[in-house]
Amino acid sequence: MANPDNPNNSFEVQCPATDSFSSLCWHPRQNYLVATSWDNQVRCWEVMATGQAVPKSATSHDAPPLCSQFHADGNSVFTAGCDKQAKRWDLATNQATQVAAHDAPIRHLSWINELNMLVTGSWDKTLRYWDLRQQSPAHTQTLPDKCYALSVSHPLLVVGTAERYIQVFNLAKPDQVYKQLQSPLKHQTRCIAAFPDKQTTGYLVGSIEGRVAVQHVDDHLASKNFTFKCHREEGGQDIYAVNSMCFHPTQGTFVTTGADGTFNFWDKENKQRLKAMSKCKAPIPCAAFNHDGTILSYALSYDWHKGAAAHNPAAAINKIFLHAVQDSEVKQRKKTR
Repeated sequence: MANPDNPNNSFEVQCPATDSFSSLCWHPRQNYLVATSWDNQVRCWEVMATGQAVPKSATSHDAPPLCSQFHADGNSVFTAGCDKQAKRWDLATNQATQVAAHDAPIRHLSWINELNMLVTGSWDKTLRYWDLRQQSPAHTQTLPDKCYALSVSHPLLVVGTAERYIQVFNLAKPDQVYKQLQSPLKHQTRCIAAFPDKQTTGYLVGSIEGRVAVQHVDDHLASKNFTFKCHREEGGQDIYAVNSMCFHPTQGTFVTTGADGTFNFWDKENKQRLKAMSKCKAPIPCAAFNHDGTILSYALSYDWHKGAAAHNPAAAINKIFLHAVQDSEVKQRKKTR
């Protein structure tokens, strides 16, 4: 019988976080996991072959960090958030140094190895590109509104802002908007994930209204665009936000996590759900695949979708789990008629 506190029989990461998780990221080649949380902390674990996560190191911000990503060399981690600055955390020395700043909280960041630059997206309505050898941004790109979502798959960068604006950039010309549109979804954008496939340029858009759009950049592929519903209770009465989406590193399929406490695996090519996992006791604000896609990390914690009135600190759940990914969950398969 399933454990109601761990209905998917995942490995639990022992973590002393006292507030909700905001992001998860993995080392590009090894099984080191980093989590940021609203208690201002950034923590790192080494995940063993047994599934046990061993604490390695920790650092902090002056205000809650909201995002994180490893440098391509795996030696350091970029983090940023409500203190309006991005830091580079050297895991060998445990030293964190400021590498970027904005005039408002930084919601997202991404290391672009092909440009040797960090890009940060903020609620100050700008994207800023940083050459880490310089203190000032190499380029500041004004956005239509506050940055809510950002995803990079070189040469594609896609940013989603307030008021449902989406801007698409070709990173060969990061100072020029390649395409601007309003989200095909009718409600606020929560997350974006660029296709990892270099041959087909596109991205996913997830909204607060339990829906995902599959979008292609090139106009001649517009007929392949579609949307689908997800993270809704049976009968459709209760509709939840799509909190995060990430592509499997090798299969081209992806996972969504929701405010309903579920995570689902999807195949966009064959327009089907591959696996629906059991509902957890709290929302899932973030998730991430490890470098080879054999582990999916996901966090359980309150995501504030019902505001402060629904938050009970005494009963709050703040946990990280590791799911052993099965081939049947992530491999594309043709629909059976």
